[in-house]
Amino acid sequence: MALLRTPTVQDRVALAEIELCGELMIAASAADEDRLSPDRIDEVLNVAAERALLEESERALFWSSPWE
Repeated sequence: MALLRTPTVQDRVALAEIELCGELMIAASAADEDRLSPDRIDEVLNVAAERALLEESERALFWSSPWE
């Protein structure tokens, strides 16, 4: 009798969200205060670097020539 195998599905967005939640939980457990400040959350999630990367790509897209 042959066993049916279900294909492995990986949802990269879900995995990334789980990883980010884990980073927040680690930061929260190491914090002295009851809650993480919005600035600390941004720091843990590396928001500034992501924002800079997005702005850079938007600038490159805006200034690129459609005829290149």
